[in-house]
Amino acid sequence: MRSITLPQTDLSVSRFVFGTSGLFNVRGRENREALLEEAVAQGFSHFDTAPYYGFGHAERDLAPILAQHPDVTVATKVGLYSPGGEAQPAWQVFARKAVGRAAKSMSKPELDFSLDRAQQSLVGSLRRLGRERIDLYLLHEPELALIATEEWLRWLEDCRTSGKVRYFGMAGLPESTVPILAAEPGLGMVLQLADSLDRQEADHALGERAMQVTYGYVSAAMQRARALNVPGVLAKALERNRTGAVIVSTTRRERLAQYAPIAGAAG
Repeated sequence: MRSITLPQTDLSVSRFVFGTSGLFNVRGRENREALLEEAVAQGFSHFDTAPYYGFGHAERDLAPILAQHPDVTVATKVGLYSPGGEAQPAWQVFARKAVGRAAKSMSKPELDFSLDRAQQSLVGSLRRLGRERIDLYLLHEPELALIATEEWLRWLEDCRTSGKVRYFGMAGLPESTVPILAAEPGLGMVLQLADSLDRQEADHALGERAMQVTYGYVSAAMQRARALNVPGVLAKALERNRTGAVIVSTTRRERLAQYAPIAGAAG
């Protein structure tokens, strides 16, 4: 699969990034690891995860893959956490998610942008991922009212200086990102933004900046189109984000082979 260096960084990533938000829907850790291993075989060199994904299991599932492929890079996040914590056994996560369909509070993420919690979260993510450094560390769906921007910037810069974080930034909705960038532009070293082909929401936050990482194209198209050509949507997503990478996700190994040809055709 083609790769690209994200603007304003020296981080080289595959044009398609493998997102792990739905990874826990694959039953069995061995099956999840096999899916991730196949993703690497098909050319994915960058993975996106978070403590909230699979309530900690997504990060743990990535650990053996990252150990076997040290050149693979990873993004994880801070600010949204799992109800019940990130150390729950798999059966408890499945139960909580099942009950959460009726009682939302059972599976709803906990928002906490205190720096004390963030410091604990970084230690936990490094441990679960089995790495000494996170390539890309992102505030997870931040809101200006919840963030002490100057303190966060100082802490994240300290994390870079200490070698625990390579790059940092924000992941979320463009409309929430804009006021944070206005208050503290330094927090936007890397922006991972929700976007769509028809509404092009990311432009609102980017201004004159080049796109880095975007996501949400297929889900947006599914909501607004009667017929859906997924490869066509993905090809147009790469045409729109010519300078960066697009997050995709699947739970089916046989679908992984489709991405490299699309990325190759897009250039």
